Amino acid sequence: MSTIRRICLLGFGEVGQTLAADFQSAGVTELVAFDLLFKDPESVCARAARAADVHVASSAIEAASGADLIISAVTAAQDLVAARSVVGALKTDAYFLDVNSVSPGVKAQAADLIDGSDGRYVEAAIMSPISPKRVGSPMLFGGKHAEAFLPLAQKLGFTGAQFFSEQVGKASAAKMCRSVMIKGMESLLTESLLAARHYGVEATVIDSLRNLFPAADWSTLARYMISRSLIHGRRRAEEMREVAQTVTEAGLQPHMSAASAQRQDWAAAFRDTASIEDLEPMLDAVLARVKAEKTSC
Repeated sequence: MSTIRRICLLGFGEVGQTLAADFQSAGVTELVAFDLLFKDPESVCARAARAADVHVASSAIEAASGADLIISAVTAAQDLVAARSVVGALKTDAYFLDVNSVSPGVKAQAADLIDGSDGRYVEAAIMSPISPKRVGSPMLFGGKHAEAFLPLAQKLGFTGAQFFSEQVGKASAAKMCRSVMIKGMESLLTESLLAARHYGVEATVIDSLRNLFPAADWSTLARYMISRSLIHGRRRAEEMREVAQTVTEAGLQPHMSAASAQRQDWAAAFRDTASIEDLEPMLDAVLARVKAEKTSC
């Protein structure tokens, strides 16, 4: 395969929408998408697909049929479901790019499904938020088809992608181990600064962080990282459960990752407070809700 003409997007959330827009800017005209939320024509995903002028498929089978490239950008819990959903519909030698945040073991199972159905599975680990670099974000490609796929991907705008390993799971392992730190920091900052704000000592805590890590603007960083948990907590909790599985597959107890998944899940209930632009008022809004819920019980 010398070029990619028809692209199927499985999942039309933040990543799917970002990639669709960038592919269209690069001149791709055959874009088809499927998302479970398309069943509701007024869902955010369905409205976004219509606004983006992307063909909306009624099933994963329809979306994948005839596609040169299928990109799986679903929630972590749906990774294997998405792979199974296109088995039997894959064009011979079609590439299947799995960008989902799941454990190496899950990636290996997905690869077996796709490669066993005449497709070519490529593992991808996105090593940063999808914005601001979008399709050009740093990514690690893995699997036996990854090196051959890389030049095609670069033509589509994946300028930050690099070949990482022929072994499926290595790229995912790097991503998951990174998430122990990144999502763990989000969870720690959420718990630390909410408690500190309750006691009126948040400024002292932040100053102490500046002393320890002077390069960071901790007020701005803390506000950003906590808001990411508030906005994306559900999705991050799913990812952290996959991180915990990754740690377990390494023969370790995932104490920190499992706790982080719980805190991320908890944070998602306060999503609306993430729109508050300053750290202290955002913390106050969360604390007020927590106290209100305790009072009502």
